Amino acid sequence: VQLQASGGGLVQAGGSLRLSCTASGSIFSINEMGWYRQAPGKQRELVAAFMRDGSTNYADSVWGRFTISPVDAKNTMYLQMYFLKPEDTADYFCNAVIQTIPLSTGRNYWGKGTQVTVSS
Repeated sequence: VQLQASGGGLVQAGGSLRLSCTASGSIFSINEMGWYRQAPGKQRELVAAFMRDGSTNYADSVWGRFTISPVDAKNTMYLQMYFLKPEDTADYFCNAVIQTIPLSTGRNYWGKGTQVTVSS
């Protein structure tokens, strides 16, 4: 299983970006999928995620500015980011809990980071 993230870049404060993450490989079920970010010198933190029960979870700092989409039929999920701020600058990582066979315990997978830089 691989997670491929894309869509990062440089944007001015107030701008927008859309990140995408596609899961590929031997996938039976994607139980959870979301985005984390890590700024230099800081711990990795949850940005937004779709949970097993179908609910969404957003960090307080992005509430109302970021929107995560459900995983579509191509195993792709999007993070639409609006009104970006310099403090959103970080490496963004896609994360998913995926079952590769029925009745198995889902495993946690990470994609490589995609850099988001917001200039003031």
